[in-house]
Amino acid sequence: MSETEQDRQGPLRGLRVLEFAGIGPGPHCAMLLADMGAEVLRVEREGGTGWANPVVDRGRKVVTLDIRNAAGRARCLELAQGADVLIEGFRPGVMERLGLGPDELLARNPRLIYGRMTGWGQTGPLARAAGHDINYIALTGALAAIRGESGPAVPPLNLVGDFGGGSLYLAVGILAALWEREHSGQGQVIDAAIVDGVSSLMTFFAGLLPSGRIEMQRERNPLSGAAPNYRCYLCADGREIAIGALEPPFWRELLERIDAPQALWEGCAEPTAWTEQGDALARLFASRSQAEWCALLEGSDACFAPVLPLEEAAGHVHMRQRGVYQEVDGQLQAAPTPRFSRTPGKARRTLRVAEADACWD
Repeated sequence: MSETEQDRQGPLRGLRVLEFAGIGPGPHCAMLLADMGAEVLRVEREGGTGWANPVVDRGRKVVTLDIRNAAGRARCLELAQGADVLIEGFRPGVMERLGLGPDELLARNPRLIYGRMTGWGQTGPLARAAGHDINYIALTGALAAIRGESGPAVPPLNLVGDFGGGSLYLAVGILAALWEREHSGQGQVIDAAIVDGVSSLMTFFAGLLPSGRIEMQRERNPLSGAAPNYRCYLCADGREIAIGALEPPFWRELLERIDAPQALWEGCAEPTAWTEQGDALARLFASRSQAEWCALLEGSDACFAPVLPLEEAAGHVHMRQRGVYQEVDGQLQAAPTPRFSRTPGKARRTLRVAEADACWD
């Protein structure tokens, strides 16, 4: 029995996933499936993608094949015949030109779930255009709502598009298609587009806009960082804290704990008072260090947390006690999520294999 077969555990154990190397959401989706026990075999071109990532690339076997020549394509066809799921993130039409499109592969393997990850989607006037996370979220209304006090919108890393609207929705689609296959016996094609996923993420705001319960302009949106009870503040030591005391009971607890002046007890729900109250809180929070505010507020209902850089996150007592991070091959990595009571997942290392060894366990 191979090392990967011995180590593999999780609710997706026994699932075979053929991944065509890409960047961003496709590899992240494959990582999620591998963490939950799927056997993932990545097909990579010579030299890789230029975005090698020991964390996101974990849990796979990786083989180098030239899918532009007949021998490489033939090997991919063989592997696809034994796969349950395929993940690819090329522009529309690329896999078809290679002879590896869904029509060809589903004809050979009718149970195959063919997952397609793109920014714009398989159809529409922009389908074949180049783009990145910032472009996709710009089209959905999400980017316009993320901005500072002045100047243009600020891209929120590539969390909202690539991973929130991309890889997670592809993973949901794959799992849904697998469930449907249990009844029909048939595979199908999943068109997972980041513009679709982010638009779905925006439904909370779209649903509240007509009622007037929320506005998307930063200066009137309580979730944008403009409201004094939902923003970050600088401390005396230059570090930051995050306050999220939106509901009145949580706001009251915050004010009580920090011994706030009377002026802060009135009018927090009114945008006209946000600037003045935010300035008052900024002066107050700047009077103590982050550690002092943690000692006073952490663990209370004041909706408080320190703003930690990524390299410090794993060391926080809550993250440490929950085991949010694990060590894999000497590197600290986020543990598989979500957590399962009977069939927990596992973060495993990547194995590079020769073409002759590129096969399913």
